[in-house]
Amino acid sequence: MQANRATLVKRGLLGIVIFLVVAQAVPYGRDHTNPPSVKEPEWDSDATRELVHRACFDCHSNQTHWPWYSNVAPVSWLVLRDVQQGRHAVNFTEFQFKQRRAKDASDEVSGGDMPPWFYVIMHPRAQLTKQERKALVSGLENTFE
Repeated sequence: MQANRATLVKRGLLGIVIFLVVAQAVPYGRDHTNPPSVKEPEWDSDATRELVHRACFDCHSNQTHWPWYSNVAPVSWLVLRDVQQGRHAVNFTEFQFKQRRAKDASDEVSGGDMPPWFYVIMHPRAQLTKQERKALVSGLENTFE
């Protein structure tokens, strides 16, 4: 019984390694473009811009920092998807007031949905204290009122 379990574990690990190696051949996830920044909102203060830059810009701007793991599949697939979805929802460097979710940004931050927990794990600078979260919500509300 122990031999079967050991064999099963070895085969499982081998399968994972094979998957990870083959996944590197998939071209999706390596399109790390940062188009030119066009226009930012008229921020209510420099402090609001600094907080947005620190906690939001990687996914919600054309100034994305692409860390090393964004080149390794399958993580690269998730990172690219998150950036594409974030830029589509609201892009603070191609800002137009008609962006449908700009005014929802303060609700997302105050509700704890942004920045997402999994992003903060890898980007501790994006972690907001309660005071910073409150200041960011207020700044976003003032910017987008």
